[in-house]
Amino acid sequence: MQHTLAKSVSCAGVGVHSGVRARLTLKPAPTGTGIVFLRTDVEKGTGTVRAHAETVTDTQLGTTISNEHGVSVAVVEHLLAAIAGLGIDNLIVEIDAQEVPIMDGSSSVFYELIMLAGLKAQGALRRRIRVLERVEVADGPKRASLSPVADDSLTMRARIEYTDPTIGVQQMALRLLPGSFARDLAFARTFGFARDVDMLRAMGLARGGSLENAVVIDDNGIMNPEGLRVEDEFIRHKMLDAVGDLMLAGAPIAGAYDAVQPGHGINNKLVRALLANPSAWCWEEAGARAEAAGDVRAAV
Repeated sequence: MQHTLAKSVSCAGVGVHSGVRARLTLKPAPTGTGIVFLRTDVEKGTGTVRAHAETVTDTQLGTTISNEHGVSVAVVEHLLAAIAGLGIDNLIVEIDAQEVPIMDGSSSVFYELIMLAGLKAQGALRRRIRVLERVEVADGPKRASLSPVADDSLTMRARIEYTDPTIGVQQMALRLLPGSFARDLAFARTFGFARDVDMLRAMGLARGGSLENAVVIDDNGIMNPEGLRVEDEFIRHKMLDAVGDLMLAGAPIAGAYDAVQPGHGINNKLVRALLANPSAWCWEEAGARAEAAGDVRAAV
């Protein structure tokens, strides 16, 4: 069945790029709503932003979604990853600023917040997107693909290669199953290099970044006093980001995600390429016959 929250729940923190404090409230939503952000600090009637690949307007160091009024919400991927990891279909996300608070740089706080609220089953069957044909995109050294799978899960595999020896080459594979997101990905923090901080701040980015909400690397290695949470935290965070970015397809994906040097830009390019090819996917309702994507669109 589709799921939403059992009750509303809130948190607050600063945006990693804007440095602006934001309050976030997650609210239950009716069946068929999907994930919708609502900016409460803008003119009434202009603040609704649907979480979907088609509303993505920027992928520089985070995923930003916007609406036709030019109202945007930035760095949505860590929250969306927690939502996907817990199997939530319908949710209203109220926020009083332009950027989702970074919290500790991972999805842990959002995951715990949702667990605190509790999940509520709803009176409608869940829909998923089943991949029928392989779709692949590339951008220089970056590439990503989605391929069919035999079951109903999202299978993920990714590899990163950095010249910095602190990261080096890391790779990981997993199936996104109940409990696996919390166990394997939710805690993995975003990361960056100390040498880039001045440049990013000159660009209006990383103004809220600190050792409290990111793993920072300098010439001597990890700057954070506590070190890494796990040795391969870097690839785990890239996988976490991908879970959030793939959530923007509009429903859970039954398919195999495979990426080299993954990032928000290539992830969004992949989801858009999938949705733009009606023969590559179909809607599938739990316990019901799959419908061709083209037929669904025609009916709408």
